[in-house]
Amino acid sequence: MSDVAARIEELKATLQLQPHVEGGHYRRVYPQPSAADNPDGRSALSAIHYLLEAGEYSSWHRVDAEEAWHFVEGEPLELLIFDPDNKSLERCCLGPLAPGVRPMAVVPAGAWQAARPLGSHALVTCLVAPAFEYDGFELLDQHDPLAGHLAGLAPEIDTQ
Repeated sequence: MSDVAARIEELKATLQLQPHVEGGHYRRVYPQPSAADNPDGRSALSAIHYLLEAGEYSSWHRVDAEEAWHFVEGEPLELLIFDPDNKSLERCCLGPLAPGVRPMAVVPAGAWQAARPLGSHALVTCLVAPAFEYDGFELLDQHDPLAGHLAGLAPEIDTQ
């Protein structure tokens, strides 16, 4: 096993990552899944560790809250953000600070997003505010006309 493959397996085990419905592996780290519900309703913030390996991607999806992606380790990750209002696609390269690469990006609430590692793997922490709730999560349906449009803009992210 290569050093990179060993590191990926170590990350999955140490961080207790499980397969994610949109691709890759994740674990919610805040608030703890066993924590009591916020008496005022939705928690202010949630956080996950999220790992994508070479060949994997985060499928097109959107949430009803802002999501901040923070690069942790590995090789750069490309985060794609599609604004449905002005129909524009932004490509952000997240990784160690360098020309054209930044350590963090924020996806506005309601924007479509997808991601892919640009190397062997990328580990990020994603913060959602207000806290992520599955009721506010939507995976892009492959039969939605938007899927064909996004496939044309970003063919590297499979919409099937």
